[in-house]
Amino acid sequence: ITITNDKGRLSKDDVERMVAEAEKFKAEDEVIKKKVEAKNGLENYCFSLRNSLNEDKIAAALGDDKATLEAKIQETITWLEEHPEEAPESYEEKQKELEGVANPIMTKAYGGAAGAGDAAPSGGGGGPHVEEVD
Repeated sequence: ITITNDKGRLSKDDVERMVAEAEKFKAEDEVIKKKVEAKNGLENYCFSLRNSLNEDKIAAALGDDKATLEAKIQETITWLEEHPEEAPESYEEKQKELEGVANPIMTKAYGGAAGAGDAAPSGGGGGPHVEEVD
């Protein structure tokens, strides 16, 4: 933090007091920043998953797992609304819990959706061939 006294409005004591206050609140601000980042990360993950569920190919590939995942997402969103001031670790733990349910389901769904025809060719299919020239 830089505090300057360009126009002579602040005394040396005022500047020192402002710097001391800034240092005092720095640790508190860091804790709040971590909490907000963890909470936002969990919220973003929930809404990203929800948006993925609305994609036609993914929804079709999920089958019965879609209801399971939707229920877990809604449970997590409800928990977020009921716990707005938790420690960052609580949000991270909740995200890992949701990931534990979502990752296997989404991996299976993306594998099934990729097999549906839009998958990129693997290996030496009919795509362009690039030769390196020195």
